[in-house]
Amino acid sequence: MQYFLDTIETIEPGHGFTHFDGYHFLWLGILVAFAGLMAWQYRKRDAVTRAKWRKRVAVAILLDEVWKMFWLTVGGTYTLEYLPLHLCSINIILIAIHAWKPSKTLDNFLYAICIPGALAAMLFPTWYSLPTLNFMHVHSFTVHILLITYPVMVTVGGDLKPDWRQLPKSLLFTFCLAVPIYIFNMVFGTNYMFLMYAETGNPLLLFEEWFGNHLVGIPVLGAVFISLMYGVLYLCRRLSKAKIR
Repeated sequence: MQYFLDTIETIEPGHGFTHFDGYHFLWLGILVAFAGLMAWQYRKRDAVTRAKWRKRVAVAILLDEVWKMFWLTVGGTYTLEYLPLHLCSINIILIAIHAWKPSKTLDNFLYAICIPGALAAMLFPTWYSLPTLNFMHVHSFTVHILLITYPVMVTVGGDLKPDWRQLPKSLLFTFCLAVPIYIFNMVFGTNYMFLMYAETGNPLLLFEEWFGNHLVGIPVLGAVFISLMYGVLYLCRRLSKAKIR
């Protein structure tokens, strides 16, 4: 517990984990098991129970974020770098809105933007320098697991209905978020949404090496992830129709 209150800015070298080691795979296994179980159980519930589940998961995500803020405050490490301006932090708020007031636009944003973004964070965590018994280590994994679980659960249950025709609105909304956040980064020297540089372990770093600018990778990887998301959805719908016939 010696390093429980440390952050990536204060931790001494040599106490973290490496990508795709045993600890990392354990968290990925928890993600698959938890999201799968929640989706399976949610699908079997009636409409009233499903509404309660959506709100409970949304509240759990909010409490997870509050837990992080509490320990940052206790440790005296709450700085500008920890404002809720990363895409996943914004998704926390959007999921809470969706839980009480769902809409087609939010459906597509949570499916096409939230899931890939949170999954990328799980696969390529930037908090790898933190040990297992550390509040930010635990929070960073658990909050992203919940951010993936909510839209997966609601999509599998059929209450979230992605529609590719709504995708331009989601992309426009993302762009509208990125512009003021980029300006904020410029003014305060932060790196929200990884708009200023790619951190070690981030796949965007490859685009920095290949093309001299990591931002090139955002539309490229975005197109790949979105194609996969809607491709999987298309195949699932085709298989469902085939079974009915």
